[in-house]
Amino acid sequence: MKYISTRGKVAPIGFIDMFLMGLGEDGGLIVPETIPAVGAEQLRAWSGLSFQELMLNVFSLYTNDEIPEADLRGLIEASYAGFTSPDVLPLTRINEELSVMELFHGPTFAFKDVALQFMGNLYAYVAKKRGEVINILGATSGDTGASAISSVRGKEGIQICILHPNGKVSRVQELQMTTVQDDNVLNLSVNGNFDDCQQIIKELFADVSFKTKYHLRAINSINFVRILAQSVYYVYAYLKLPEEARSGVVNVSVPTGNFGNIFSGYLARKMGVPIKQLVLATNENNILERFVREGVYKPEGFRSTHSPSMDIQIASNFERYLYYFLGEDSVEVAARMERFKAEGQLTFSAEEVARIQRDLSAYSVGNEECLETIRKYEERHGYLLDPHSACGVAAFERAGNKGDGAFVALATAHPAKFDEAIRLVGIEQKFPERISELFDKPQRQVVVDNSKEAVAAQLKSFYRQTNG
Repeated sequence: MKYISTRGKVAPIGFIDMFLMGLGEDGGLIVPETIPAVGAEQLRAWSGLSFQELMLNVFSLYTNDEIPEADLRGLIEASYAGFTSPDVLPLTRINEELSVMELFHGPTFAFKDVALQFMGNLYAYVAKKRGEVINILGATSGDTGASAISSVRGKEGIQICILHPNGKVSRVQELQMTTVQDDNVLNLSVNGNFDDCQQIIKELFADVSFKTKYHLRAINSINFVRILAQSVYYVYAYLKLPEEARSGVVNVSVPTGNFGNIFSGYLARKMGVPIKQLVLATNENNILERFVREGVYKPEGFRSTHSPSMDIQIASNFERYLYYFLGEDSVEVAARMERFKAEGQLTFSAEEVARIQRDLSAYSVGNEECLETIRKYEERHGYLLDPHSACGVAAFERAGNKGDGAFVALATAHPAKFDEAIRLVGIEQKFPERISELFDKPQRQVVVDNSKEAVAAQLKSFYRQTNG
């Protein structure tokens, strides 16, 4: 298995080199040359495996044996030892039509832990094996930062810097990042929104001399390993359903802002997991819904919502989907991304829109509908959703099951992370102890201007201090 860029100008590389590269040096995103096929017989053989065993089997299709099986197994076991559910990701049945896969039982109570706990351990493994300097750089709309920091804090040979939009994450999300006092952690609070943070990250990774000099590594979903780790829970969700449900149609509703979570499901389906509907749930920052429904990919006015982790306009993983949608034509991908850069939008033909809609359906959920969904499910089912998961459940309701198979909605965060929204519907919740104790801890962060130059200056200073 070799890995290439969506824009076609990166020579094929192996698994670990792909992991370390993160963003392609031609500005594209890294993808496998071929996607392994997983047939019905293989899925039956995987039925009943623990999440850890399933992850070992899926990753083994992609790693080229570059990580010995015993080492890979050890990395996986260590990554999920801190999850509070014995199933790691329990599947909870809400009613006859809907089950919820809870992805938030990791150290920071968000779905990002599923991939990032593993990636942190993998970075530490590579740093030790290769003697590599690992300087992780990422941007977050809230959850990625806390999970990434949790995965590498205090680890020898690794520094991490996370950018987050100043004042545009939840209080708990901010505290989970900024109360960490380890010297290998730098939090930069950028005077801008998440798209601004993400753009700075892309510019720094595209600056090959800067990236090489400071050994920058990616933790965001621009890194394919993150996508691959997330694809495992789509396989797991399918296998956790009752056998009679698996014999029919399976559909998944996915809250997504950066297109990474939904693309992970798309990858699982391309591998062979029989998912019929991939329902893309957005909030009022609905560029992805307009792309699916109208064939127009165009950022418009940024809106702050009750689901801040999805307050995103430019979706990093859109280019990966575009690559497969265009028949793996890297020349055409590069041309369209250049057009997007020049014109600020992409428009798709009627025939292309019809094909997009065979791949995806999409629903935008407004603030009030989000809150009403939280209220309704707590009252009717005694199940408390966080606002992002509520968007996914609301999208499921609008997609309409119509008796067409089982539906799984992904619950992406614990509601305690977004108590601001929960209190708006008059619900008082009890915080997990690990969240309650955050409010008494001192914070450490640096507020910076919204520019590549300001962030680069902070990074240079940080690396001098930590590397000597």
